[in-house]
Amino acid sequence: MNGDRPRPRPGYATEFADEYDRWFGKRRTSGTTIEALAALAGEGPVLELGVGTGRISLPLRERGIDVHGVDGSEAMVRRLHAKLGGDRMPVTVGDFADVPVTGDFTLVFLAGGTFFELPDQSSQLRCFANVAEHLAPGGLFVFDSHVPEALAAATGPEIVMEGDNHLVLCYRRLDPSAQRYRSHYVIHEDGGTRHLRVEFRYAGCGELDLMADRAGLRLKERWGDWAGAPFTRDSAHHVSVYERP
Repeated sequence: MNGDRPRPRPGYATEFADEYDRWFGKRRTSGTTIEALAALAGEGPVLELGVGTGRISLPLRERGIDVHGVDGSEAMVRRLHAKLGGDRMPVTVGDFADVPVTGDFTLVFLAGGTFFELPDQSSQLRCFANVAEHLAPGGLFVFDSHVPEALAAATGPEIVMEGDNHLVLCYRRLDPSAQRYRSHYVIHEDGGTRHLRVEFRYAGCGELDLMADRAGLRLKERWGDWAGAPFTRDSAHHVSVYERP
């Protein structure tokens, strides 16, 4: 798993939408995520919050899984709908904290650290509660994130993508007093450099479990990555699987 992958909101969504898959759609990472979600999907239907360009949901649909999506960026949704088969995928444009859809789902998920794009505890609690309202009995709510302690200990920039004519770097700046961090993306390509910023509000596993409990969900499993590695004291990321009893 590669930690947070920005799902652009209005203001910088158009710029990210055209490049998102090339920069962040790493085949091995996406493939592992898709395999895990396919195993969790059950009979469906399935809902992805922050569906973005559909890099996860469209391959799931190719497997015959009935996947729906929610995203706050019209530019990202246009990109999704322009892909092969994307025009047949139902997507609602709106705030995913509100889960603005109808019906029940066997699986609701987010990938790439997207849950922490919700700007505060209130919106994160609202997301948990609204997801619970849309889960079938025994349904699952699944997402990945950084372990905050590991995020705080990280030093130096991360190379997101590099090639002969381009380089994408990510540097994260934490503000523990507000449980927030900012990801700075520096993109050097074709002789020019761009600087994009994405804001996140993080929470530790204990706080997330309390949010789930308030929504009537319980922790079923927690992995160290999408491949199902054990979650240990050395894990830098986690995948949390919550269940509606």
